[in-house]
Amino acid sequence: MKGRNATSKEKIHMDKVRQLGCIVCRLQGMYGVPAEIHHIEGKTKLNAHFIILPLCFEHHRMGSDKEPISRHPYKTRFVEAYGTEYELLEKVQSLLKKTSDHLPF
Repeated sequence: MKGRNATSKEKIHMDKVRQLGCIVCRLQGMYGVPAEIHHIEGKTKLNAHFIILPLCFEHHRMGSDKEPISRHPYKTRFVEAYGTEYELLEKVQSLLKKTSDHLPF
């Protein structure tokens, strides 16, 4: 897949995001569902590896237009069901902040 390789700082961020589990599943009350990284703006733009969502396989790229609705290729249905990618990104960023507020260092 095309894209710029992630820096070590970006890799750390992506790992933290992935560890949150699928954001859509989490909002549906299912915590810790293993997640893949979805790049909202692709992988080539500056800071692209920070503009990401943790999505499970089903919500990311399984290809279903019914629940669970897959982001690829059903973006419109995905947004109608779960909110925009940027709304979900705000939730991810809020969760990351809460997590970092509780770190012992």
